[in-house]
Amino acid sequence: MKRALKLIILTLFVVSYGFAQGFKVKATGEQTFSFEDEVGRNQAMFFSSTPLEDVTGLSNDVKGTVTFDVSDVSTLKGSISISAASLKTGIELRDGHLQSENWLDAESYPEITFVIKNVSNVKSLEDNKLEVKVIGDFTAHGVTKEVIADVTMTYLDESEQTKKKAPGDLLGVIAKFSIVLSDYEVENMVLGEKVSDNIDITITVIGYNTK
Repeated sequence: MKRALKLIILTLFVVSYGFAQGFKVKATGEQTFSFEDEVGRNQAMFFSSTPLEDVTGLSNDVKGTVTFDVSDVSTLKGSISISAASLKTGIELRDGHLQSENWLDAESYPEITFVIKNVSNVKSLEDNKLEVKVIGDFTAHGVTKEVIADVTMTYLDESEQTKKKAPGDLLGVIAKFSIVLSDYEVENMVLGEKVSDNIDITITVIGYNTK
């Protein structure tokens, strides 16, 4: 009986190890990356499309950190956030409406966040590039809903070229997902007419290694 139990445990370990996927780079073990960017190169963008008008919003005020084991990105944890007041659409009057009480209510709910909960469907594109599905809690306007993001992660070993951005290894992340504004208790007479209820969100960031 004990021998059979040991065999089952060993089999589960081998299967779990076989499914673990990560980067094949110089770094090993757990790494942490920060997305703090004083220059403003990191971006979070939303896109709304209706028959009357297309609207693109952009924020360069991106913050957050992620931590993961280089050999197994299913260990990924962390969060990314932007300030609601930092979103710009190219029209100052429209920006004011977006941040007002009738929309995002930036004064009452200053942060928009994405908190990582789970990672699945890891696909290796290159030794230093992976595609994954990330399940996370997205919070806006004081409401939290679970979303699924399509994420591409690129691990860059430190080089003379990467040092121009920051010392240490770098992590490039592109995350895409969609939300339904009305799910976040955003109610306005133009919702669905000038602004779509379905909003596409893209986050494009580069993080620097904090170790």
